Amino acid sequence: MAMGTRTSARVVACLTCACTFIFCVAAHADNKVLGELQLEGASKIEKTSGVWIDGQYLGYLDELKGSKKIFLLPGTHKISVRQNGYQEFTQEVTLQAGEKQLVNVTMVKAQGYVMPSVTSEIKMSVNPDRAAVFLDGQFVGHAGEFGGIAKSLLVAPGHRKISISLSGYNTFNTEIDLAPNQKFELKTDLVKSGNPQMQESK
Repeated sequence: MAMGTRTSARVVACLTCACTFIFCVAAHADNKVLGELQLEGASKIEKTSGVWIDGQYLGYLDELKGSKKIFLLPGTHKISVRQNGYQEFTQEVTLQAGEKQLVNVTMVKAQGYVMPSVTSEIKMSVNPDRAAVFLDGQFVGHAGEFGGIAKSLLVAPGHRKISISLSGYNTFNTEIDLAPNQKFELKTDLVKSGNPQMQESK
């Protein structure tokens, strides 16, 4: 019986090693099939800007590395990078299988953009806090920028529409009326959805 137990253990160990080897080969093959896109920005403005690839929001620029590296199918892809008060950065890239391509992102201030002289303040507590925040249909940042100590979103008083979106979650929508100098706190936990795609908020 002891011999049978040892033999079974060897078989299990061999099968485990074989499965691990196959997994490693598959992962290595995937890297050869896909192209990798790297985005770099010099300042905090670029690093906190939202990134869209082919119309889908991926996250803010500085987090798209490590486990969140951008791997894309070979072909041409459109990059859009947005920041509140800045012109949209757009560029098309063509990736080959196994290629790694670096794009340096530079944000330029939008002409005519002026902060309102009288504002209201919105403080957010959103989970996950990497979700994109849209104010009246315009991207203004990710939720983590507007929560915590000394962090909030300053907006013009009046009627405001807020959408919070992230791939794999249902979009949260709300409308609020803000008085001058009012402080408003928004708390929400996004609900996971069966749809992994998140397109631009309308």
